[in-house]
Amino acid sequence: MSGGHRPRSVIRYENWVFVPDQEPDAEPMMYAMQCAVCDEQSAASIDYTVGHAWALRHSGRNPSHHTYRELVTRPWRCWMRGW
Repeated sequence: MSGGHRPRSVIRYENWVFVPDQEPDAEPMMYAMQCAVCDEQSAASIDYTVGHAWALRHSGRNPSHHTYRELVTRPWRCWMRGW
C-alpha cells in the first residue's frame, strides 16, 4: 500500500423503521391470482374480485386447474429512526 496508510472501516449502527406505506401518496395495494398448475395469472388490480373472477373463468376453461395463489403487492417504506 502506498503512503503507509492502512485501510480502516467505520461502522455505524442505526435503527430503522420498516412499515406498510399508508401515506396519502402511497401506491395502491394490487391483487392478482395465479394458477398453480400452469402459472398463468390475472391482470393486477386494486380490486381483488377481478382476480377471483379470472380464476373462476380459468377453471371453467381448464377443468383440471383447481389450485391458485393470490399475489398481493403491498407498498412499504423505511426510514432511519432518530435517537
